[in-house]
Amino acid sequence: MERKRKFWGWGIEGEGPSAEQAEGVAKLLSAGFGGVALERRDPPRIEDIELPAPRIAPPESLAEICSSDPRDRAGHSYGKSFRDVVRALRGEFPSPPDFVARPRSEAEVVSLLDWCSDSRAAAIPYGGGSSVVGGVETAAPGDYAGVVSIDLGRLDRVLEIDRISRAARIQAGVLGPSLEDQLRPHGLTLRHFPQSFEFSSLGGWIATRAGGHYATLYTHIDDFVESLRTVTPTGVMESRRVPGSGAGVSPDRLVIGSEGILGVIVEAWMRLQDRPGFRASTSVRFPGSDGFARGAEAVRALSQSGLFPSNCRLLDPTEALTSGAASAGEAVLVLGFESADHPLDAWMARAVECCRDAGGLISEGVVRTWTAAERGGGDRDGAAGAWRQAFLQAPYLRDLLVSMSVLVETFETAITWDRFKAFHRGVMSAASDAVKRICGAGSVACRFTHVYPDGPAPYYTLLAPARRGSELEQWAEIKAAASEAVLALGGTITHHHAIGRDHRPWYDRQRPDAFARALGAAKHELDPAGILNPGVLIDIE
Repeated sequence: MERKRKFWGWGIEGEGPSAEQAEGVAKLLSAGFGGVALERRDPPRIEDIELPAPRIAPPESLAEICSSDPRDRAGHSYGKSFRDVVRALRGEFPSPPDFVARPRSEAEVVSLLDWCSDSRAAAIPYGGGSSVVGGVETAAPGDYAGVVSIDLGRLDRVLEIDRISRAARIQAGVLGPSLEDQLRPHGLTLRHFPQSFEFSSLGGWIATRAGGHYATLYTHIDDFVESLRTVTPTGVMESRRVPGSGAGVSPDRLVIGSEGILGVIVEAWMRLQDRPGFRASTSVRFPGSDGFARGAEAVRALSQSGLFPSNCRLLDPTEALTSGAASAGEAVLVLGFESADHPLDAWMARAVECCRDAGGLISEGVVRTWTAAERGGGDRDGAAGAWRQAFLQAPYLRDLLVSMSVLVETFETAITWDRFKAFHRGVMSAASDAVKRICGAGSVACRFTHVYPDGPAPYYTLLAPARRGSELEQWAEIKAAASEAVLALGGTITHHHAIGRDHRPWYDRQRPDAFARALGAAKHELDPAGILNPGVLIDIE
């Protein structure tokens, strides 16, 4: 049986919580919201969706790779944000792409951009479609003749491996699982596992400066990029492949994080690593009303120790309880190390000392260490395993919650250690007040996704009962309140979710004006017709 991607939400049709699990989730949340009734909305059927007819037609030379199939067009209309899933569940697809193009080669990407430029059609680069900030939405602002979603999914191969330098030349459309499958026989890994790993692409990670597996040291995809090849409407741009360079402003840095407004990333040389053979993990409890603060102190000590744990995720009591990682009233630190070269006992022993100095308790009684041969399912046991499973299933659960008109949103940021306490207090207060005022009930939880010697990356999750039919308006109010607090208190509007369209109002205020002008000049030079992902990062003049 063919596994079909949902056109309206995350993942594969038929996967996710069972009916029994859904009923249990509804009862649990209803009780937490004070008895609010939660009724599940049935997902839409593609046969019931009415889409406007395509406004443009591809040239004969590109017709073979362009699709106007309703499922294709609906599935490429949105990403996977709360706002996207609400509209899709309602069956609202007013601005689908006129065509979905699936190029098989760089030459076809060039031809597609030529067609779009000549036809004044917006071109939206599309990797796995997992954007949660409106980054691939096809409702292009302006007087475009049409919109083409350029799906890079057919450019999905590892083309060349340099085992000596531990690097590979990889096509940008490859999704996470396929990339790792192609590297595994060579004993190599990119070791970049964002929560969207199953349905996100290498090019998407690079274009959005995605955060990945490592909680310290190698936190962003930036750290792994060796060189890039990008197709722009005015030509192909390729950077030189070297391990490091001081030759002026980096062309790679211009493209990394450009979110599809300057060109379409088609290939990248990526730095790889040997697959880990040694692992160590544990979880540390921080009970009491000051548990999260003491956990933060432990994480600061770890981040400044030079130990560089691969996993160092601190969950506040609400987050820990929700994921099943701890009992009520306990913050939990999920801590792990991995190496392809050496055992990790000494590293873990010192990390545990840092945690105990801050009042942490080793919740599982032992620190688990093992080699690849001994691994089995050990790394999924205990609190660390419970959190990991909850983390991977969260996108499927999110779709279920949205179908029940539960407002579920996340926002992530970064702040220096000296400002963290005041920042966290202010953000929690603003977000909690907004949730209670707008929805009447709900919760706000926090965890650290990544940590640095100079500060953490806090990730906040909101859950609240929304009024059916008013979900988007309530979401917008809460989103604005939280974002205003983040910016006012000195944080960044995003640490790894990107800007897209949802974060534009705050990004416009965060970035320096001179930089905005420089970025606009680069956009004009590389994309003079202004066709690439309009509305993202900057406006077209």
